[in-house]
Amino acid sequence: MITEDDINRIIEMAWEDRAPFEAIEFQFGLREPDVIAMMRSRLKPSSFSLWRNRVSGRNTKHRSKRSEEINRFKCSRQRSITRNKISKR
Repeated sequence: MITEDDINRIIEMAWEDRAPFEAIEFQFGLREPDVIAMMRSRLKPSSFSLWRNRVSGRNTKHRSKRSEEINRFKCSRQRSITRNKISKR
């Protein structure tokens, strides 16, 4: 079951340029159409439109469009993918 905190994190990841949809699917089990539906239902229409325009032009949001040099979807400083928390230094 997806909690409200999870939904907030999914929306945050969807807005991030470098978090591909595959990372959201890996962590939360939501495919790209599910994320789009969630964004449509949770954002104001104008915000959703801005997000769709932004995401549509991003190569980094889709692993298949990314450069071959980028082979990960999380920062090397992050703990395990659970909760996406930055580790303390």
